[in-house]
Amino acid sequence: MDLFSQNSDSQKFFAPLAERVRPARIDQFTGQKHLLGEGKILQSIIQKDEYVSMILWGPPGVGKTTLARLIAAESQSDFFTLSAVSSGVADIRKVISKAKENRIMNKRSVLFIDEIHRFNKAQQDALLHSVEEGVILLIGATTENPGFEIISPLLSRCRVFKMEPLEEVELGEILDRALKTDELLVRKKITFQPPARKVLISLSGGDARTLLTVLELAAKIGSEKDGAVTIDEKIIQEALQRRTLLYDKKGDYHYDIISAFIKSVRGSDPDAAIYWLARMLESGEEPKFIARRLVISASEDIGNADPHALMVATSAFQAVTFVGMPEAQIVLAQATAYLASAPKSNASYLAIKEARETAAQRQTDQVPLHLRNAPTRTMQELGYAEGYLYPHDYNGFVEQNYFPKNFNKTFYKPTENGVEKRIRERLLQLWPKRKR
Repeated sequence: MDLFSQNSDSQKFFAPLAERVRPARIDQFTGQKHLLGEGKILQSIIQKDEYVSMILWGPPGVGKTTLARLIAAESQSDFFTLSAVSSGVADIRKVISKAKENRIMNKRSVLFIDEIHRFNKAQQDALLHSVEEGVILLIGATTENPGFEIISPLLSRCRVFKMEPLEEVELGEILDRALKTDELLVRKKITFQPPARKVLISLSGGDARTLLTVLELAAKIGSEKDGAVTIDEKIIQEALQRRTLLYDKKGDYHYDIISAFIKSVRGSDPDAAIYWLARMLESGEEPKFIARRLVISASEDIGNADPHALMVATSAFQAVTFVGMPEAQIVLAQATAYLASAPKSNASYLAIKEARETAAQRQTDQVPLHLRNAPTRTMQELGYAEGYLYPHDYNGFVEQNYFPKNFNKTFYKPTENGVEKRIRERLLQLWPKRKR
């Protein structure tokens, strides 16, 4: 279970570049200066040897796994690792049992759980007591917001550290270290033709794993002459293309595919939307990640053109949570088809966007007296609620001012699509002076 034992030469040879050049000491770690810089919180925790269970939250390739391993090494702990994709409660209990034995021998145990957001409630519950009692030092890695995916009791026992995409300068340092320290790359005597190096760093998008994977592929397909390999921009592009095909099944490119998926829903093409849905599911994408995006799209792209869309989307999210895969794919397909086929309106999205921009500039506007509550006699004497007209006393509507004094503006502009057309007609009837 200790991942810090020396690998054999053959194991090193077959390991991917990202694994071969993984830092062995905390001072070799690149990036996350807001956490590991001098005097920063994680640096202080390591220096003081006052470790806490933690959740490392950030995009792929920013060093979550590496940091977990380094913390285990710095704290002289046994290191156990589980993947939320393939591990269950029984695996957790085995680690806890071993950790209890270690505790008797006064030895710490670090349990690293990759993609911890994929653990269900029962699996997360199985960790609670051991984390609370300090039997294990839990380090969870997630690309999803922990507040959505990790149960409150477990989250309250952990510190959440947000990890950021790597800067281009930091990616350059990782690239240089790989070229200088990896035996296989050193043998190839790699040189970059301008602007290949810059393109490689730029296209990596803050992801060190992408950088190293593309570099490794480029080194294999680059132009070789006199025992040296030259890499140009065309080679980088080809390596990146191969890398995309190679790693799609691991979901590293889910942000691109989810973008195509949502744009297909927005574009009212259920066939394309279901194709991208299938691509995501085949790649092992988290079903709740997809369902959550559908909920957002239901309000942002459909809104009141079809108010049922939000109900369909939220019901789909609940159903996906209840049933899990493989049945969840049917729920997602139904919701996707409905949302893609529904009439579209972004009027609500535009309304709140414009209203917030306006509100930010009008923070001093006072609530008119007639719109204020008057629960006390003093407030009544000051004129609170005076002049307010109760709409239900006027058959459901009476025209009066609901804005601050000397201000009136139209934010919500319904479209002519679906149900929103009827809403627009009613609002024009109620407020004929407002332009819609």
